[in-house]
Amino acid sequence: MAWARARSSTIRLLYPSIGLRDVTSMIGISRSYSVSRANHGCVLSGLCSQGACNSKWSMSLSHNSRFGEPFKSSQAMEVSVFLQGMRSMSTLVKAPPQMQQAGAIRVSMVSPGIIYEPYAPREPISFWRRWFTRRGWRRTKEDFIMELKNAYAVAKLRKATGYSKQKFYEESIQLYKEINLLIANGDKSSLRKAVTENMYSALKNEIRQRESKWSSVYWELIEPVVKIRTLRARMIGIDKNDLNKAFVQLTLEFVTKQKFEAYDSKGKIVAGDKTKEVLVRDIWVFERSLFHPGSYWRLCGRISL
Repeated sequence: MAWARARSSTIRLLYPSIGLRDVTSMIGISRSYSVSRANHGCVLSGLCSQGACNSKWSMSLSHNSRFGEPFKSSQAMEVSVFLQGMRSMSTLVKAPPQMQQAGAIRVSMVSPGIIYEPYAPREPISFWRRWFTRRGWRRTKEDFIMELKNAYAVAKLRKATGYSKQKFYEESIQLYKEINLLIANGDKSSLRKAVTENMYSALKNEIRQRESKWSSVYWELIEPVVKIRTLRARMIGIDKNDLNKAFVQLTLEFVTKQKFEAYDSKGKIVAGDKTKEVLVRDIWVFERSLFHPGSYWRLCGRISL
């Protein structure tokens, strides 16, 4: 028992930076939590005709957050148990007004409305610099904390929902295809069910702007997808007294081949070419509640690098 307390004290001394942050400070740092609404599937944006697809694809990631490999499920659960009382693995946000109604028995599945720690590629660091400089030690500590957060979020998700990476990938590809088709068809009513509240507002504005330029759009996903991988996993708690009341956000990278063509009111082609396949890279953030019965994955954001 004494050894466990000593170990906990040592961890807190070594890693003081992973304490809980209040949502007000998170929102205050607007740049850290801003997510570009542009650059969504550059094919649908009509950017492929300007060569933006190739430039997007040429951008390589310098850091691969492969939490699925270094942390097995049993290890992740051990991390979860070890970190009991250390609520640093999730952030605490203030529940939206709909979730704060006094005496409310049934709580609606309302998104927290933020993307917690949006993914960004890490700068490469050499072995010598990592292990023999203060800056390298600091970077190693940050990387270790990030991997712990990944493992903790996945462990909580697996425990609450029976999460399977393979099944989730299959579901996310279907969501990716469905949401892109709904955007291309301008089906706002169906789109509302597949995305969070903030995301719906952003997509509705994008559809309105696109329809002012193009009368209709053809979009097609060439299957199977070229690549899909998980870049980040994060948990957002909404009740400091109950860590099970939380949302999990998984950030995925999609590399796909797509076909696109846009038409004016007379049916004339004004952008794209549906006879050609275009390589597209998208980074989407999916969100799911861990405590609402019947909850499901929804798109809550897209990240532009």
